Amino acid sequence: MFEVSLDLALMLIAAAFAAGFVDSIAGGGGLITLPVLLLAGASPLEALSTNKVQGAFGAATAAISYARSGHVRLRPQIGAAALSGLAGLIGAMLVSVIPTEGLRYALPVILIAIAAFFAFRKGLDDTDRVQRMTPAAFTAFVVPLIGFYDGLIGPGTGAFFMIGFVTLAGYGVLKATAHTKLLNFASNIGGLAGFAVFGAPWWVMGLAMGLAQMAGARLGARLAIRVGARIIKPLLVTTSTLLAIRLIWDLL
Repeated sequence: MFEVSLDLALMLIAAAFAAGFVDSIAGGGGLITLPVLLLAGASPLEALSTNKVQGAFGAATAAISYARSGHVRLRPQIGAAALSGLAGLIGAMLVSVIPTEGLRYALPVILIAIAAFFAFRKGLDDTDRVQRMTPAAFTAFVVPLIGFYDGLIGPGTGAFFMIGFVTLAGYGVLKATAHTKLLNFASNIGGLAGFAVFGAPWWVMGLAMGLAQMAGARLGARLAIRVGARIIKPLLVTTSTLLAIRLIWDLL
């Protein structure tokens, strides 16, 4: 039934649950699932494409959970989501063409800077702050850039969207997290469409992991809604730091 043995399937399902929980709060769920998929024997392309299958379930569940709680209105985000999905598709289609080594060297530095920003910057809470970019400019420039990154490389996309909302759109931490999820779902779907052509994802395993992602995302979103920045900030710092360490390990 599964593309792997039962024990590996159970390991992947457990990893997907944990990833859904973490990703619904702070992003970075790919930090958990991608290494486990590779450990289970997936090729890099199979791992990336299967990760898109299961990640879409978690992002969609989190988006719906935040919308139902009143923290985000999904309808006004449709245009931005379409751009994010298109950019994710283009990134996935160009993954074998564009050299990404330079970006891979820069990403750990960026992630460590992000972790330090949220760890030491005072006043970051659930209160909205000064807007540095209009919604139209944010949608036109920031959304497609991050969506393209998701299709091209992937891990950390949710964290990048969330940080963009906080630092540029002026959103509070919980509001930023809520607005991230539909865009992350769209970039996942776009990336999946591209990878499905080349990557031959593990569909059965990806769908099983997707169900686990949904359960983890529902639990994580509920916790974030109840606790807000008090849980989002430390988890974001932790996931950004671990993702940076993982990228440095891969480079070495």
